[in-house]
Amino acid sequence: MNSHFVPIWISILMAGCFGMLACASQTSNSTKSLPVVRDFDLQRYLGTWYEIARLPHRFEKNLQRVTASYALREDGKISVLNRGYDTVRKQWKDARGRAWVPDPDQPAVLKVSFFLWFAGDYRIILLDENYQYAMVTGSTKDYFWILSRKPIMDAELYRQLIRQASDFGFDTERIIKVKQP
Repeated sequence: MNSHFVPIWISILMAGCFGMLACASQTSNSTKSLPVVRDFDLQRYLGTWYEIARLPHRFEKNLQRVTASYALREDGKISVLNRGYDTVRKQWKDARGRAWVPDPDQPAVLKVSFFLWFAGDYRIILLDENYQYAMVTGSTKDYFWILSRKPIMDAELYRQLIRQASDFGFDTERIIKVKQP
């Protein structure tokens, strides 16, 4: 066998292995295997939620006192207002968008758009029966929020939710606890 072919075959084999690992890591980062809330009632979910914790993102950098408010629009979609206080610029920052349920058979899986036609997943993976707290993610485990109807959450409940997030495969070491008033 020609010695020049050995490095080529090794390179092809290694490239194939790296490709499979990349696909596997993308799959393990997906939230599609996580259960979403059953028997979800959108009407009960509407209103204001306080962001208790999140994974870091540049669009929420330096934000505290964050809220998310949802209201039904006349066209059946949901208006979204995310609001937070930028602790560096010393000013409030608002993000307005819209959301909708693309599949009525999965009402706890929404699409949310803040810019033109670009939309991301909004998957409600945990919700208490009284709609007082929720755990939300996107299409990957890079997106994660704990929301509450009150600005302060009981410490034991918070620890339970963080344990559940860890069980779901989220990197809980990176979760930021959001300061509320």
